[in-house]
Amino acid sequence: MTADQQDSSAQPVGSHEGLTGGWWRDAVVYQIYPRSFSDSDGDGHGDLQGITQRLGSLADLGVDCIWLSPFYVSPGADAGYDVADYRDVDPMFGSLADFDALVQTAHSLGLKVITDIVPNHTSIEHKWFQEALAADPGSRERDRFHFRDGRGKGGAEPPNNWQSAFFGPAWTRITEADGRPGQWYLHMFDSGQPDWNWGNEEIHEEFRSILRFWLDRGVDGFRVDVASSLVKPEGLPDRATNDAEEDFFAGVLGIEGHDVAPVFSVEDEAMHEIYRDWRRVLAEYGDDRILTGEIWLPPKQVAPWLRPDEMHQVFNFGYLESGWNAMNIRRVIRATLAANGEVGATTTWVLSNHDVVRHATRFGYPPGGPRLFGVRASDPQPDAELGLRRARAATLCMLALPGSAYLYQGEELGLPDHTTMDDDFRQDPAWFRSGGAQAGRDGCRIPLPWEADQPALGFNRTGKTWLPQPEPYAKFARSVQKGDPGSTLELYRSALALRRRMALGSGDLAWLDLGDDSVLAFHNGPLLSVTNMGNSHIKLPTGDVVLASSPLDGDVIAADQTVWLTQ
Repeated sequence: MTADQQDSSAQPVGSHEGLTGGWWRDAVVYQIYPRSFSDSDGDGHGDLQGITQRLGSLADLGVDCIWLSPFYVSPGADAGYDVADYRDVDPMFGSLADFDALVQTAHSLGLKVITDIVPNHTSIEHKWFQEALAADPGSRERDRFHFRDGRGKGGAEPPNNWQSAFFGPAWTRITEADGRPGQWYLHMFDSGQPDWNWGNEEIHEEFRSILRFWLDRGVDGFRVDVASSLVKPEGLPDRATNDAEEDFFAGVLGIEGHDVAPVFSVEDEAMHEIYRDWRRVLAEYGDDRILTGEIWLPPKQVAPWLRPDEMHQVFNFGYLESGWNAMNIRRVIRATLAANGEVGATTTWVLSNHDVVRHATRFGYPPGGPRLFGVRASDPQPDAELGLRRARAATLCMLALPGSAYLYQGEELGLPDHTTMDDDFRQDPAWFRSGGAQAGRDGCRIPLPWEADQPALGFNRTGKTWLPQPEPYAKFARSVQKGDPGSTLELYRSALALRRRMALGSGDLAWLDLGDDSVLAFHNGPLLSVTNMGNSHIKLPTGDVVLASSPLDGDVIAADQTVWLTQ
C-alpha cells in the first residue's frame, strides 16, 4: 500500500509552528560526559581542554548545543554529582580559565553551552556539611540539611523508611563531636550525597548566587539534576505503599529497585516556585537562557513543570523507556505532544544518556524484558548486530520528530555499552550499594574512541583510561567511520543536515496508518518517516528516498529499518 493511498485526511497532532522564539525549541543537544570525552593531559581522565580541542567535530556533526555533565570540585562518590564546590572546576578537569576558553570556543563555532546543576544534594566534603557535622543538633548549620534523631532504642534506627535510589536506607548515622552515636542525615542517593533542605531560605539564596556565577561566565542554560525531588514532605513521614507510583516505577520504567529518586508530590507549589524563581534569575540575562529538568514522570505529569514561567524543557524519559515497540512509542509521542501542547511547551526526545544502557545495547535484547541497569559479563549478552541496526533506525525516527533532540556522546558512532567489563573495574556507587546485584552505569561511560590506531583509541596519547575500553571499540572509532557513507557517523551527519534543511524540529506531525501496528509512519512537513518494527518487510511507499537507516533492498522496507522519503 502506498503512502498516497493512506489516510489523506490525517490531521496534524503536534505542531511547533505556532510557538514563539527560543533556540531550544528545535535544538539538537549533545551531552558530553567530561571524564570520558577526551583527555588532553594523558592522566586517563577526560578534561575541559580535551573537550575544547574536539569541539570542531561536534560542529561538523551538526548539533546546536552541548550539555556538560558535572565538572565541579568533587570527591567523586557519584562521578561528580556529589558537588563539594559549585563555583570551581575540579583539578581533574582543569580550571575556570579552561572553562572560559571552552565556552568562548563553543560560541565561536555556533554552539550553545548548558551545564549540569545539582540542587537536590551536595557532597559530604562541602564546607557547609562539614560545618553541620561539627555543630550541635538543632543548629543553623544542620538546618541546611535534613538531620534527624533516630528511632528505636538509643536512636539506632533510621528516622523513617525511605530508601535510597542507589539501594539501601536513605539515612546515615553520624558520630557526634564527643564521640557518641548521633543524628542521622538524609541522602536520597549515595551516603556521600546529603540532601539540601529546601525549606531553608539560605539554600534558595545560595543557588541563586550559583546560577548567576555561571551565567556571568556565559553559559546558555542548565540541566537540572533530580529536578522534581527537592522539596520533601513536611515532617518526613514514612512512605506508605503508593500503588500508582509503584506501577510507574515497575511498569512504565520497568525498574526493580529504584535507580531514580522518588517524586514526592508533583502538585507541591513550593517545588514549582523554586523554578519560577530560577526563571526570574535567568531573565536577568535575557530571554535565551534555559532550564532543562531531569524528571522521571509520564508526559501528563511532566507538563506542569513546563508552564511558561517554569522550565523550558523536561527530558522525555517515557520515550527513552518505550523500547522497540511501535505501539508504545506511538502512545508516548501522542501523549507528549498533547500534554506539552496544553502548556505551550516544546517537546524533547532522547534515547540514551549517562544513566542508562546505551540504546545500541538495549535494542540487542528481546523486547519486553526488564529495564537494564547495566550489563555484566556473566549476564546474557546482547545481539550486537541487531542492536546497532535497531539503534540506527530508532535514531532516524527520533530525528524526524518535531521538537528538540538530545544525543549522548558516542551514540553517533553506534557505541554499545561495555558489557563484558571485569567487575573489579566498576566504580558506580549503585554497584557497591546493591552488593553487586546491579551492574550500574559504568558500561555506558567508557572513554570514547577517536582514532583507531592511537593509544586509548585517541582518547589520549598515553593509553591510560579510567575505565577500560573493550576491544570492539576500535571498529567504532571516529577515524574509521568518517567519510564512510555506510557508517553510523555519516548517517547522523546526513540526518542532522536534513533535519535542519527541512526544519523538522519546528514542523508538525501527522500520522499515517499503514495497516500494521508494528509500523510507525508519520509526515512532518515535507518528510515521510516510516519505521518498520515488525518481523517482516513492508512495501516501500511512493516517493523519493532521501535517507535510510540501512541499505535498501529493492522496493521494501526491511524489519528494523527506518526510511525517510519526500513526495
